[in-house]
Amino acid sequence: MTFDTVLVANRGEIARRIIRTLRALGIRSVAVYSDADATAPHVREADRAVRIGPAPAPESYLDIDAVVSAARATGAQAIHPGYGFLSESVGLAEACAESGIVFIGPSVEALQIMGDKARARDHVMRYGVPVVPGFDARGLSDSEIAEEAARVGFPLLVKPSAGGGGKGMEVVPDAARLSSALASARRVAAAAFGDDALILERLIRRPRHIEVQVFGDAHGTVVALGERECTLQRRHQKVIEEAPSAGIPDETRDRLLSAAVRAGQSVAYVGAGTVEFLVDADSPEDVFFIEMNTRLQVEHPVTEEVTGLDLVVLQLRVAAGLPLDVVPAIRGHAVEARVYAESPERGFLPSTGTVLLFDAPDGVRVDAAIETGSEVTGFYDPMIAKIIAFAADRTTALARLDEALSRTVVLGVDTNIAFLRQLCRDDRVVAGDLDTGLIETLLPVHAEPPSAAMLAAARAAAPRRAEPVRTSALWRELPGWRLGSGPVVREVFALLTDDDVVVEAGNDAAGLGPRAAVDAEGAVWVSESGRSIRLRPLDRRERMRRRLAARDSAAAATEPEARAPMPGSVVAVLVTEGATVAAGTPLIAIEAMKMEHPVLAPHDGVVHLMVAVGDQVRRDQPVAHVTTEES
Repeated sequence: MTFDTVLVANRGEIARRIIRTLRALGIRSVAVYSDADATAPHVREADRAVRIGPAPAPESYLDIDAVVSAARATGAQAIHPGYGFLSESVGLAEACAESGIVFIGPSVEALQIMGDKARARDHVMRYGVPVVPGFDARGLSDSEIAEEAARVGFPLLVKPSAGGGGKGMEVVPDAARLSSALASARRVAAAAFGDDALILERLIRRPRHIEVQVFGDAHGTVVALGERECTLQRRHQKVIEEAPSAGIPDETRDRLLSAAVRAGQSVAYVGAGTVEFLVDADSPEDVFFIEMNTRLQVEHPVTEEVTGLDLVVLQLRVAAGLPLDVVPAIRGHAVEARVYAESPERGFLPSTGTVLLFDAPDGVRVDAAIETGSEVTGFYDPMIAKIIAFAADRTTALARLDEALSRTVVLGVDTNIAFLRQLCRDDRVVAGDLDTGLIETLLPVHAEPPSAAMLAAARAAAPRRAEPVRTSALWRELPGWRLGSGPVVREVFALLTDDDVVVEAGNDAAGLGPRAAVDAEGAVWVSESGRSIRLRPLDRRERMRRRLAARDSAAAATEPEARAPMPGSVVAVLVTEGATVAAGTPLIAIEAMKMEHPVLAPHDGVVHLMVAVGDQVRRDQPVAHVTTEES
């Protein structure tokens, strides 16, 4: 290698993963961090760390000048951008060139062509790569877009031209929904990528999402390192990935690999890249190019597991001008699950807080952004870890992943671990009968009551509150006794779930299975077999208040306040003050962890707005009041 110092322009698990390879190669690593990440694991694990700004990403991790200045100050000869943030930034690549720093990624021209979906689509078509019927909406009015959309035919997929990761994508089932989808997609695209240009494509009804890992060097070589199945998605965000794909015909695989190599060769590609395709689940011979991601992917570990290669090592080699010397060979099967800080039971809303306990399973690969004591904030992506299982065959790999997830403990924030286990065991997933709509058929996710063992663990861990006891009531408050026996404990320990359900725990001792921890608010987090739940101890007074309130609950009116489902920033007000709305009408759009969430009207009535665009809101904060004639 010709590098002795490399700056990692990223955070979380990908920064830690790159630093791990740099250390193994004896290369000095430099981390960058925002104020929110001052105590993050990647900061401590690097040989040197440089602060580059406050918590918001545009003021830190997306600040090209700050990143390049940090590289200069630390003597870094190269910058590795990881994925997300600046990984596909033409601006960073140009700034590196001007500063004499190597950008560990493709050429500026490749970034420009492949970074714009519309341009990439037109470009690869000229090299014989098949594409989905559709059109570039740049420069078209909404009425012109509507005409073109009618020509292509519904349903359609609207997506930002400038970005990836599923952000801003909108499914449009018919012409009536087109206008609102365009507005939402433009808003997200402008916020996430600084460019609101859109492309529209025909929606394939049962698509599989399969991508090919390609690598190129500066000597004209472009190779394919096999394909990955990324079909299990929710809202265009990948959830479980595997390599190789689940039983596609050899002819389809050959078409995918050759088309991916042609796409890479068309831009003289250098470095790690991923060419993404849609394959029709009902007609697997139909293969369509989606886009090319000019960077390392989140799911690259499954390719590493089945090829035995370290893709970061290959990135460093080709960035240093060395030729590729790999002969692709696939062995076994690998499956990766993305662990998100989110609550599937609450519509997959992101969760923030302090990680009270993180216990990763042994026997599998774990790439984690967190450790015990880490803070999960609303500033960045909610993915906190990846669990990767490898085996000789797909069935064993899925079972191994499920078992590893059952031993993964995260307390302090909600996670999707239990839902990931459900996916691993789903009959269609096990059979390989996949399409990108499969997860939607499993929704909504319903909260399960805590088990007896979880309640016992919560009771054992919960702090005891000192309650005043009146003398006249001592006979009711003290434990009873019987002649010839010990005290008779009558207390029933009550807890409240986040769904406002009161549960009671007896005096049984906690088993060895569940793990428990108490947060700063006195709530108890309990985990068992990958499932976690937050419980709040109730004193007698609170239990009585709730019993009395429950008597009138059947006659109570719907709460007039529309509340924020999570902490975040108001990015759009979708109605005007004083408007008359129906129940379920979107009122406010809140963005957090790079996702946008609507706040809906709780019932019919007149809207009175309580926030404006740009306001920061807390979870459960009222953002609008909807009045009715009765109120």
